[in-house]
Amino acid sequence: MSEPVRFLTTFAQSVATMALYGASHPARTRSVDASYRLLCDLRAHDARPEFSFLGDEVVYGQLPLREMRDWEWGARLAAAGVQRLEFATEVTRDEFEAFLEGIVTRLALPMLDSSQMRHAGARGSGAIRYGAIGIRGENRFAAFVPEARLPSPTLSYELTDEVETIEWMHEQVKTRNQLPLLEAESVVRSLAVAMHGDQEMLLPLLSLREFDEYTTTHSLNVSVLTMALAEAMGMGARDVRAFGVAGLLHDLGKTRIPLEVLNKPGKLTDEERSVMQRHTIEGARIILEGDRDLDLAAAVAYEHHIMIDGGGYPHRRIARKCHCASTLVHVCDVYDALRTHRPYRVAWETAAVLDYIEQGAGTDFDRDIAHTFVDLMRRMEGRIEHASLAELRSGVHAAVPATSP
Repeated sequence: MSEPVRFLTTFAQSVATMALYGASHPARTRSVDASYRLLCDLRAHDARPEFSFLGDEVVYGQLPLREMRDWEWGARLAAAGVQRLEFATEVTRDEFEAFLEGIVTRLALPMLDSSQMRHAGARGSGAIRYGAIGIRGENRFAAFVPEARLPSPTLSYELTDEVETIEWMHEQVKTRNQLPLLEAESVVRSLAVAMHGDQEMLLPLLSLREFDEYTTTHSLNVSVLTMALAEAMGMGARDVRAFGVAGLLHDLGKTRIPLEVLNKPGKLTDEERSVMQRHTIEGARIILEGDRDLDLAAAVAYEHHIMIDGGGYPHRRIARKCHCASTLVHVCDVYDALRTHRPYRVAWETAAVLDYIEQGAGTDFDRDIAHTFVDLMRRMEGRIEHASLAELRSGVHAAVPATSP
């Protein structure tokens, strides 16, 4: 058993023991001492140990702890607002015990509602910090909504924190050549929660305030659409989230495309088109150079512009079938791109986009995936229109996502 795993095991034992026994009980003292010794041993090799709890996965630094997959305490800590746990400086034994007391209290309290959790931020002493996963180094944290308390369905959903996190991620790629994958996975989990309510699912598709936001909002939209489509096709929760991460990162290579090319109002020259098309290769390279095993997301970044009949780009010398995730992201990518205003064309009506996808089934798009997507979106439109009418009849002004932004 590795040192991080041993520490987390004794950490959970200490919290459980402290919840059972009073301050002077010897069992409590022994448990805290054992956990604190393992923390000191861990800090001897890693001056700033950091753990992240993402549902069924526990990550140490950037390394997933395979032995801790489906660890019950990981989900409990995340639900209590401890998605990330950092030991930043030297920690005394008294500080560590006081921190454990705080964790016991948080686990014992009724779960915070989503608005409280969203603004909880980082807590703890200077030596120990914990909170929701988000933007490092800026004292801001991405939105986190515990999956056990899903928000009720509404006709609008705020994704400000997620947008800011993706903008920051893209900036990290541009300026530091670093891909913050934990933040990406956290955003996907937040989007997965936003998709679901107690009764119905509404896709929180975003509109652009300005064209420079395209890469950010398009990535979020494609991630949500891909997860909704994967669910409609009967995939399990882990596959849905993995496909969601791939959708979120599919256009990452566009961070290396000059804005004058990305937002050019007129027709691209052959040279500019070549530059633009390299975003698939660049995106795959960025992902593969990361610290985590994301072959699926890299494949999607590379393949999402390849059509079923072999057309599109990049050109492959040997024809082969694209990954299933790439075919899902491809249809979601085209849908959101066509329904969005761009400098060189106006947005298509949603009905026209769905007709286009239907007509391309079997050539541009996988036939089954295209039909499933079109059926999904038409059902969603019907739900949105029905909800809008109900709200207006009751005298409530509803902010309904536009079918042609």
